[in-house]
Amino acid sequence: MNKQELLKKFGKNVKIARIKKDWTQEKFAEILDVNTNYIACIECGRQNMSLGKILELAQALEVDIEVLLKFND
Repeated sequence: MNKQELLKKFGKNVKIARIKKDWTQEKFAEILDVNTNYIACIECGRQNMSLGKILELAQALEVDIEVLLKFND
């Protein structure tokens, strides 16, 4: 797996968790106090993130960080 594939799989996990909460990208961005474009970039695999930011996402989504970092299909 290369970096781009990893980012895309991570973004997919974030999107799935967000949809399970029935949140739009706008709602999620509001909760995190970030721009909607930032959420879109994460979900499309264009945004590289620190572990601290990944933890913030997991906490906002009320999921274990492992859910976002699971890359098996």
